[in-house]
Amino acid sequence: VQLVESGGGSVEPGGSLRLTCSASGYTFRGHYMGWIRQSPGKEPEGVATLWGGDWSSYYADSVKGRFTISQDRAKSELYLQMDNLKPEDTAMYYCAAGATLSTLIPSSFPHWGKGTQVTVS
Repeated sequence: VQLVESGGGSVEPGGSLRLTCSASGYTFRGHYMGWIRQSPGKEPEGVATLWGGDWSSYYADSVKGRFTISQDRAKSELYLQMDNLKPEDTAMYYCAAGATLSTLIPSSFPHWGKGTQVTVS
């Protein structure tokens, strides 16, 4: 399984970014994919997850109403649309895959990408 993130960058508060995760060697159906973020000195935090079968999605309270997770199975891609970004959203964002439960617990995902940096200032 290979997960490659892109789309990170620097943006002012209130701005938007769209992250993309390109997956290879992975079956979307039957598993959850998600986005996890980690700021320096902090534990990883699950941001959003998506069920590969019916698009059921779940969000951390800190991003609800601002972030949207989606997928394009034909392209083997996962997305995270981030709107109304805040300085506290600054972190390395990782694409994660393979969870079998609806969870935002980072350790539940056996596969991670290398991350893309998002800076809001």
